[in-house]
Amino acid sequence: MDSDRPYAGRFVGGEHRFAIRVYYEDTDVGGVVYHANYLRFFERARTDMLSLCGADLGRSLDAGEGSYVVTEADLKYRRPARLGDALVVASTLEKVGSASCVIQQRVMRDGAVLAEGRVTVAFVSSEGRPKRQPTQWIEAFRAATGG
Repeated sequence: MDSDRPYAGRFVGGEHRFAIRVYYEDTDVGGVVYHANYLRFFERARTDMLSLCGADLGRSLDAGEGSYVVTEADLKYRRPARLGDALVVASTLEKVGSASCVIQQRVMRDGAVLAEGRVTVAFVSSEGRPKRQPTQWIEAFRAATGG
């Protein structure tokens, strides 16, 4: 039954949009989203964006083909998100290289940017060494984002 499938977001043009709600577990005692949780929001959206493009990250990891690791994250916090807020994480593949991707991400509430960041992920072997991403993934990433 399709209605029981987990939500994966959607592409609007070259941008992946992933809706989330702020739960109690995301906040501090004052009901404000704890700063590190924005990285979790980014990760969830980024993982589903790559999956929608055809990157089967679990299969790749299980087969020993490789996985992504975050090598750089630059974040800016603009406004707080609060308990119960309906948010959208907008992600854009800014650069697709042979062994890495740069992803621009924003967390928004009603169109206002609350936090934004640029995250670089590198594809690495099971030994942790940089490795070329699967060619079909690179092509799918570029096609999905108009690049």
